[in-house]
Amino acid sequence: MMSIMKCTKNVGLFAVLMTTGGSCLAQSTNGLSSLAASAGISLESAVGIGVKSVYGVLIFLSVLALAIVLYFLVALRKGQIVPASLRRELKEKMEAGDLTEARRLCRFRSSPLSSVMLAGLDHLHEVPEEDPMLLRDLVEAEGARQSETLQGQIQYLMDVAVVAPMLGLLGTVFGMMLAFNSVAGAVAMVRPTELVGGVNKAMTTTAVGLIVGIPAMMFFAFFRRRSARMVALLEMASAELFTALMRGRNLK
Repeated sequence: MMSIMKCTKNVGLFAVLMTTGGSCLAQSTNGLSSLAASAGISLESAVGIGVKSVYGVLIFLSVLALAIVLYFLVALRKGQIVPASLRRELKEKMEAGDLTEARRLCRFRSSPLSSVMLAGLDHLHEVPEEDPMLLRDLVEAEGARQSETLQGQIQYLMDVAVVAPMLGLLGTVFGMMLAFNSVAGAVAMVRPTELVGGVNKAMTTTAVGLIVGIPAMMFFAFFRRRSARMVALLEMASAELFTALMRGRNLK
């Protein structure tokens, strides 16, 4: 008996809280209606513009995320980061001491590996008797810059994954504003169609935001792991070629 009384008391408290909250939201929506009216438009029109804007931005983010994914599927490959033929030819030229031809290869076959080695080769062209330790620091600095470029670009997918659900939440707020505006007038004149329409818009924008954000997050995790592997491969190839460069110049 006591349990039944407690449950009844809790239900009554919940009903009071819901009634109070709905009343406050309705009053806030009523205030927004007055503000929109003073601007010469209805609240429904203003919120409709807001919802359309949210959908437009979400569509843009989905296209942007798709373009980024396609780009990284092509760019984050071993053949693009550390081309095997370039690696082999550079090693041969550097061990033979033919730095002029090695520079030409790096200039005409653009890749992160060629950029790293070109930094050292260009410096040697200007300062032929450069200290090996300083030259190593220069090559490592360029390697760090290339690594940051590879891994930093992936952050755009994380940005989309974070922003898209927030935009969906904003659309939810707009939809709830429409829903509560339908009951902001007389309590006895509730318009179910408009109420359901507002809730539908609220749920739809949330779903679209999640549909855009979740795949973006998954691809971010995928490309983050791939980029880490590519950076490790770039470091290994750069170290190998630097050793070949030192061997060719007898600067061990």
